[in-house]
Amino acid sequence: MYSHNNLAPLPHAVDQLDLILRKRSSAQRRLSHGFLSNVRVFIAHRLGHSATFFQHVEMDTQPPVSHLLLPSKDGGEISGTDKVPPAFISVFLPEFPHRKNPAKEHFQILGVIAKGSFGPILKIKDNCEEKMYAVKVLPKSEILKQGVLEQSKEEVIIQRQLKHPFIHRVQDCWQTQHHLFIMCDYCSAGDLYTYWLLKGQFGEEEVRLFAAELGSALGFLHDLGIIHRDIKMENILLSDRGHLRLSDFGLSRHLKRGGRAFTICGTIPYMAPEVLSGGPYNHAADWWSLGVMLFSLVIGEFPVAAEPDHTSMWKKVMDFNYVLPKTFSSALILFLTELLCKDPMNRLRNLECFKMQAFFRGTSFDPYILQKTPVKFILDLRTHPDWASKSARGASLDQFDYFYWDQILNSPSTPSEPSPILGDVGVL
Repeated sequence: MYSHNNLAPLPHAVDQLDLILRKRSSAQRRLSHGFLSNVRVFIAHRLGHSATFFQHVEMDTQPPVSHLLLPSKDGGEISGTDKVPPAFISVFLPEFPHRKNPAKEHFQILGVIAKGSFGPILKIKDNCEEKMYAVKVLPKSEILKQGVLEQSKEEVIIQRQLKHPFIHRVQDCWQTQHHLFIMCDYCSAGDLYTYWLLKGQFGEEEVRLFAAELGSALGFLHDLGIIHRDIKMENILLSDRGHLRLSDFGLSRHLKRGGRAFTICGTIPYMAPEVLSGGPYNHAADWWSLGVMLFSLVIGEFPVAAEPDHTSMWKKVMDFNYVLPKTFSSALILFLTELLCKDPMNRLRNLECFKMQAFFRGTSFDPYILQKTPVKFILDLRTHPDWASKSARGASLDQFDYFYWDQILNSPSTPSEPSPILGDVGVL
């Protein structure tokens, strides 16, 4: 175990870290509902600067990546063979207080929640508070190798300022010599995608509650000048009472009013046409993603099947007419049609207009009133006999064999079975 005062690792530790990095290369893809529907992309656009791989308007910094797509002529992809960071990485980030590894008497690892793009998400117990948390573990070597240092800082900066009933809370963050840690509330009820797998389709009344809660969260974010850029079912966690918690701010950034972004990022089936085309885009893109999610919840399938790349997906989206069954209420049809408007200037794209939709007639948007009553249909699904298997989605501890538990958290080397999926470690 290294202390934070060490100036260099022991030789055998260097070999171990190299082994970790090699093993990680074969397990980059996160657990989700199929490859194409979960590909996150990040495209580098050449703007006349041959030495710059990633050029963005208003310092649109490069987010983390799980699947990096670049033009072949660009040569901008950083592979493990092209640029291997030194084994000893000691990056000081003022956003992450520097600490020693927590003692096992304080934090007890109970299992693996999910596989993130750079490292595992752990379920831990704070023995002092007798409370459960989820901890993202980010190896500094991967952060530097993928060039996502600034985006990692941005994720924490953003989440620290977010206090809203329908947004997942960050409780703490810190760094040790080789890792960054982000500790969040633990949501034992899992994510919305699990419940969609179990139910297939949700009714209009059920979708109305989801839309009101998530619309409130999006309006709050956008008022702060924050664009999420990865709204999807897997990033919607559920509280013990069945209410929504928007999570995973790994792609989020501050975008001032009137600002524009050009980074092609997100999860392909949810990405707005202006994002798929390379921008410019703004906060309206989040409302499109919300429309895709609500459409999928009420119909039982995505409005457009995913394509393997952003260009093919853009062509399909632009050619597709979003037609809902006539069995749905006219209010729901109008609501989804306005969210899935291909022109962002004409799209339903702010909370005030959102609340005025006929679909929400008689619905309160007060977060405290919305979450006052437990969500019975979610709690009922929580008891479904297939819930555990659907929430794990094939998770296996074998995928985490590269992780040296004793080196990181002084914890037992054999954790328990994986817990329900929480989400991803901010990836593209």
